[in-house]
Amino acid sequence: MPVLNRISSWLPDIIGWRHDFHAHPELMYDVHRTAARVADLLRSFDLDEVATGIGQTGVVGVIRGNRPGPTIALRADMDALPMQEATGLPHASTTEGKMHACGHDGHTAMLLGAARYLAETRDFAGCIVVVFQPAEEGGAGGLAMANDGLFDRWPIEQVHAMHNLPGFAEGQFLTRPGALLASADTFDIHISAKGGHAAWPHTTADPIVAAGQIIGALQTIVSRGTSPLASAVVSVTKVQAGTAYNVIPGSAIISGTLRSLDRDLRDQLERRLDEIATGVGRALGCDVATKVDRICGVVVNDPTCTDRAAAAAARVVGASMVNVAMEPLMGGDDFAFMSERRPGSYVFVGNGNSSGLHTVTYDFNDAIIPIGISYWVALAQS
Repeated sequence: MPVLNRISSWLPDIIGWRHDFHAHPELMYDVHRTAARVADLLRSFDLDEVATGIGQTGVVGVIRGNRPGPTIALRADMDALPMQEATGLPHASTTEGKMHACGHDGHTAMLLGAARYLAETRDFAGCIVVVFQPAEEGGAGGLAMANDGLFDRWPIEQVHAMHNLPGFAEGQFLTRPGALLASADTFDIHISAKGGHAAWPHTTADPIVAAGQIIGALQTIVSRGTSPLASAVVSVTKVQAGTAYNVIPGSAIISGTLRSLDRDLRDQLERRLDEIATGVGRALGCDVATKVDRICGVVVNDPTCTDRAAAAAARVVGASMVNVAMEPLMGGDDFAFMSERRPGSYVFVGNGNSSGLHTVTYDFNDAIIPIGISYWVALAQS
């Protein structure tokens, strides 16, 4: 099953939807324009049901096949990033400080194209639920939709997702069974101390010195506290302290991210962060409080679902263009909140030699739109 001819004839429309989404990016849950456009298009395709406001601004469409079978969900994300676009493209963002720098505009357009095809043909067993999610970029939109009845209102048995990946050939599919994407958590370490005059440091407890030693000690969580065969990341990304050259401040804040590919190791990282930070702070006369926000968990691919996804991809692009043993990535995706509730798969599709994700010069590759749509159709038909 190569790229579907009918989809090829629709490409000008579908690319137009993508460019419209790209030119009008919206953040987190504030995707009202995008969600309204998605819902209007789904209704125009004569779906069996279109529901809005799921998880605040999520959209769900239901398409029933021409014979009995399971209920399968296909998910796309809709939100953009708080970045200033620098592509200079005709369809570049028209909104200051907002940009589709991760390809969610393309993901949305591809799932819309698949919904249109599946609604016209109905040549599949069971029921396809197309899920358009807000707030993937750190807002836990997947959790919001799950908590708002996504898996209760519709009897979903499996859930699948697809994401573009720059640096790989156009249309190449990559995935693996088991852990694919890391948990992504953020942390803040608040250090309180007796500040004072910089000329008399011996009369103070210095939170900046404590911060420096805490940052160094945190590196031992991975280098000395985690098996070399496990995957974990502890990155300090922000340090805030001080307002003047001659003042030792009374506080400092260290912030960063914790990531792992194992749910038990995720707990260990959080525990050791607190033990090390509070212990070092106490030794230097400072009070320390830690706070970890769990943004999303590990994306774990069900082996059976992943085999089915890989087979569907091979039907479209050929087996030589499907890699089912990619290395896991330490990036995260809140699709984890859905795959924790139902078995499923997450696949990447090559975006070609484009700029990287989350860069100001990134753009989704329109050439992979028909490939992505054909993949969704092949998966539904399988």
